Amino acid sequence: MNKEELAIVLDCGATNIRVAAVNKKGEIISEKSFLNRPIPQPGGEKNWLIWDVEEIWGKICRASKKVCSEIDKKNIKVVTVTSFGADGAPVDKKGNLLYPVISWGCSRGKELTTELEEVISPWEVYQRTGYQFIPFNAIFRIFWLKRNEPHILDKTYKWLMFPGIINQRLSGEFTIDPTSASTIMAMDLKKRDWWGKILEIVGIDSSLFPSWREPGEIVGKITNKSSKETGIPRGTPVVMGGHDVQFATIGAGGSPGEVILNSGTWEILTLRLSQFKPTREGFEGGLTVESDILPGLWIYEIFMIASGVVEWVKRHFYAGLSHRKNKYDTMISEGEKISPEENKVRLIPEFSPKPGPARKFYLKGTLLGLTLATQRGEVYRATLEGLSFQLREALELLRKATGFYPENIRIVGGGAKNKLWNQIKADVTGLPLITIQHKEATVIGAGIIGFLGIGIFNSIEEGQKTVNFTIKEKFEPTQNQKIYEKLYHEYKENLRSLKEIYSKFN
Repeated sequence: MNKEELAIVLDCGATNIRVAAVNKKGEIISEKSFLNRPIPQPGGEKNWLIWDVEEIWGKICRASKKVCSEIDKKNIKVVTVTSFGADGAPVDKKGNLLYPVISWGCSRGKELTTELEEVISPWEVYQRTGYQFIPFNAIFRIFWLKRNEPHILDKTYKWLMFPGIINQRLSGEFTIDPTSASTIMAMDLKKRDWWGKILEIVGIDSSLFPSWREPGEIVGKITNKSSKETGIPRGTPVVMGGHDVQFATIGAGGSPGEVILNSGTWEILTLRLSQFKPTREGFEGGLTVESDILPGLWIYEIFMIASGVVEWVKRHFYAGLSHRKNKYDTMISEGEKISPEENKVRLIPEFSPKPGPARKFYLKGTLLGLTLATQRGEVYRATLEGLSFQLREALELLRKATGFYPENIRIVGGGAKNKLWNQIKADVTGLPLITIQHKEATVIGAGIIGFLGIGIFNSIEEGQKTVNFTIKEKFEPTQNQKIYEKLYHEYKENLRSLKEIYSKFN
């Protein structure tokens, strides 16, 4: 077998649990994944959703054993973990969960956002934490437990975010990093530390959390128990990872000042900057700011629903294709046959209206222009167009809030595979869209940080130079840009008109 140095990356996403062995060049040598999803909380109320940590850990172990069986385990030099943000749970001194990990998709605790607004202004919180008042922020989960299950927090040793939960099972150590912690809405981002005022209001203090560990720092080693469960050799260093968004930015070849679009169920438009300057424009438009992997840098982000809407269209308009392997090809083919001028269907993609640049209008997902003659291909194309208009609005917000004007958009994730959608995005935004050769940006980024942590790389930049970030395709704006310019202004007018209609529903 090839005696190359390998990093094992455990990537716990909201839809997939993935374990990958990646080398210094960013090449994935072996990988295995399983589907992931939140489940209803046993004994809980309707719409209460949790992550089944035991099930997820079981999938990690099975995937890890499969990967380890396909490589020379002597080549494994490091392990690192990335996962979604916002979600965490209280644990005891042995690392046992005292309450399930509440999923970001859970509806509980919405009323607490209003209650907190009466004590402290969201603008003041945004200026310190970079975060909006969104019910799934971990601070509201902690607040909910404090209010409804106070005995749980009384017994709690530490609150762990999801990467910390997996790290503890691997190494026995209790960890928290600034990238994951910044999704709690409890950090003073400028100081890269906890913000005492918000903790005091909720009724906790910083001792609830483990001591800080920076991404790229060795936090422990694979224990004998976790080695038996995962197949990873005992004693392998575990390097601190964190929130997957930051690692995807690194793994996409992004550098400070370059816009990255991570396109999946959600789209996350990100920009790394060397200053933390919250603005009213960003606050009112739904922009969030998180800690970067490196101190002295910050990640500016806009979260938007994306392929989640495409999946909704697939379920309701293409249900008959569920058994076909090429169902997406059929959808794209039908969408390509409809020109921008011909399509009279419009879609407003506010299917999850809290995050996103149109949040201020308080809308719902909306289809306009349907007739008895409407074809499903028109609905599909309208979906891609509506999501692209949303992206342009997000770019305009990013410009106003930061003063940064991008020259192109680098796109990664599952959405980058859709050539029709990529072309529409280029036409709507007026910016070239770039896709790259490798597919798994989060895994590549985590691998770079893992190798950095054990001294194989001396910097992120050195690690990025070893990876092939060759451009796969570049989508330039076409003559349709003029048509979409007019349709974009129509889209914005529709948002304003629908606000009055939905105010009656809300």
